[in-house]
Parts: sequence; structure tokens; C-alpha cells
Amino acid sequence: MSKVVLVTGPARSGKSEWAEILAMESQKVVIYVATAVENSEDKEWQERILQHKQRRPQDWATLEVPYKLSATLANAKPNICLLVDSLGTWVANLLEQDELVWENIVQEFLETVELVAADIIFVAEETGWGVVPAYPIGRTFRDRLGHLVRQLGGISQDVYLVTGGHVLNLSLLGSPLPKIRAFN
Repeated sequence: MSKVVLVTGPARSGKSEWAEILAMESQKVVIYVATAVENSEDKEWQERILQHKQRRPQDWATLEVPYKLSATLANAKPNICLLVDSLGTWVANLLEQDELVWENIVQEFLETVELVAADIIFVAEETGWGVVPAYPIGRTFRDRLGHLVRQLGGISQDVYLVTGGHVLNLSLLGSPLPKIRAFN
């Protein structure tokens, strides 16, 4: 039986670190699925990527998957734990897709997640807790990520919120909302 886990929270909250702890505790072979696109001209971005790489155990394989996430998940074997970091970056990579294409990508993604034989731990940013973005592309990003996280949370066995230096298991503390059928 595969297990789907969602770890969410604000920037720099420790989401990735908590997800890494959960992956180690899985006692499975861990494959880190990096959704970031490296950019040698952006030194700060490269430093963030380096920090993540240095923190991970040496025996973890890494797959760089900025776009074709569903295909990567579909090919995972049962003895694997995939750690996908992060959904916000994946959404950003696909932000130029029109709404219909995006909805199809999300539908395929969610259907794939429910069929995957491996354990999967997703890391996702919470972007909707702040100011409404002043630009349409920012609002599109925030809305798409928010919808995706809500839908994924609805099919995850465990959902964690990492904030303020603490981890909360929302699966134990809260009640799930009904599944949403359409984008609003």
C-alpha cells in the first residue's frame, strides 16, 4: 500500500527538513525529485539549491523534474519513497500554460498520485496567507498552487503544516473539506 504525504507551510519554515525526516523514517530507498530549474546566473537561487543538496543523505538519488512530474511518479516502484520538493516551483515552471491545459495537467497529476505504487512525500508552499498579488500572473500562481494543495491534501493520508518552528499533523487535528470538482 502506498502512502501520500503533504508537507506545507510558509517560506523558510522547515518544510523540506521535515519532509526529509519523514523520508528517512520510511525505511525505503529515497529518490529526491527536484522541481527547480537551475539558473547559473542567479547566485542566490544556486545557493538555495546547494543548501538542499548538502543537507540530503549521500545515498539518495536525485531526479531533476521541472515539468513532467506525473510521468516520473507513474514509473516509481513500490520499494521507493519519492520526496517531491516543491510543488510551488513545479506550478511556477508551468505558469505559462493556459487554464485548460493547466486543468488537464492537474487532473492527470492527481489521478497519477492515486495510482502510484511508491510512497510520495510532497512539499508545498502556502502562498495565500499574505497580500493579494498586485499582478495577474502572481494571482494566477497563488490560486493554482492553492487549488493544487487543497486537492492533494484531500487524497493524502497525512497532511502536515510546518510553521513557527513546529510541525502540526493536520490529519489528526482537523477535518478535511469536501473535494472540489472545478476550478474557481
